[in-house]
Amino acid sequence: MTTITASLVKELRDMTGAGMMDCKAALTETAGDKEAAVDWLRKKGLAKAAKKSGRTAAEGLVGVASSGTKASVIELNSETDFVSRNEQFQALARKVAELSLAADGDVAAIGALAFEGSAGGTVASAITEAVATIGENMTLRRAGSVSVSDGVVATYVHGAVADGLGKLGVLVGLESTGDKAKLAELGKKIAMHVAAHDPRPAAVRTEEVDPAVVERERAIFAEQAAASGKPAAVVEKMVEGRIRKFYEEVTLLKQHFVINPDVTVEGAVEALAKELGTPVKVTAFVRMALGEGVQKEESDFAAEVAAAAGTK
Repeated sequence: MTTITASLVKELRDMTGAGMMDCKAALTETAGDKEAAVDWLRKKGLAKAAKKSGRTAAEGLVGVASSGTKASVIELNSETDFVSRNEQFQALARKVAELSLAADGDVAAIGALAFEGSAGGTVASAITEAVATIGENMTLRRAGSVSVSDGVVATYVHGAVADGLGKLGVLVGLESTGDKAKLAELGKKIAMHVAAHDPRPAAVRTEEVDPAVVERERAIFAEQAAASGKPAAVVEKMVEGRIRKFYEEVTLLKQHFVINPDVTVEGAVEALAKELGTPVKVTAFVRMALGEGVQKEESDFAAEVAAAAGTK
């Protein structure tokens, strides 16, 4: 028999926002499987559809760079937010972002790239040297890139602290032979939309969503709808309606455009294609927020102060 610990219950509560007793019941029913427990809670209407974002520990900067029909984004972490305002750290993040254009989002490949001025000669050694100089641990955690054969890759940095550096970076590729200035204008607006609405999973269109994810949602919706006691035909329509709504939430093109909520992102792209007289296709996007997915250790501030003062 699986032991349901208090820490496991707390983890599920943090993930779902459900009550402690409901979380314990869910874990008991699913033999301690957290993912299955999330589904159990959702079926009972006791959890939100999406997991709550955990508090994050990673500080630092997200850096964006672009050149021609390609752009890249990197996350360079530090221990404190204070370091992100350090000019040396900012210069390092900007340079790494620029160099990453040659690595197609591969962190290991970026680390091996030549870095002028570093004693070790590489990006990895430059980061190590910065750790010694600034006095905080630093990590090149993630990278991403988008390129198009013809068109533009628009970029957007939210919470910018310097040119190309901030707390959140977005890349959006638009493939087209049309007017590049108009493509860039719409691309920037779509990038701002992605920053605000965060499509998850990162899919441009419905056919890109993992079929297993869709079936998981369908199963949950079906069980919820069946509990209404309505006829099977009505239940089926209810499920299909929920699936359509699900696609609107997780696919970029189906979302209502933040710039003009009366149309979808797809509608805005189609309108530009009509204006330019040539097809316009959103090929891909990357959204990178500083520290997302990194669990932050909670601390007792009063206890820390007491310990530092030697009174505890």
